[in-house]
Amino acid sequence: MPIEDLARSDVVTATPDTPVETLAATMDEESVGSIVVTRDDSPVGLVTDRDLTVRVLAAARNPTDLTATDVMSEDLCTVQLGAGFYEAATTMAENGVRRLPVCDGESLEGIITADDLTELLADEQQHLADLVRAQRPEY
Repeated sequence: MPIEDLARSDVVTATPDTPVETLAATMDEESVGSIVVTRDDSPVGLVTDRDLTVRVLAAARNPTDLTATDVMSEDLCTVQLGAGFYEAATTMAENGVRRLPVCDGESLEGIITADDLTELLADEQQHLADLVRAQRPEY
């Protein structure tokens, strides 16, 4: 199944100069755990709730002095629209990430998360279980 069919298109984004306090408030308002940082519609970084915890709170840094650039992960892994489920899962595993911005060339088109992939697998397992139940003999 292509990632294009699975990815969420309503990606929460911010610019590199967005204040950290705004990032945290947006995560709360939108009920998300990450924000893709973009420049001219291209993803350049990712800020997660964990980044805020580790890079701001645990480091005892003043959030009013920080922007997305100061706390974002810049070694961004992405996947193209035409990639498949397996490619996305492999990219996540090989890079130790749980979120992949989905791009069409350089342009951000969506996001796919490990939770999304897990939910899809659970749905597929349920379909398979239903098939097995329907075909097994009565005991």
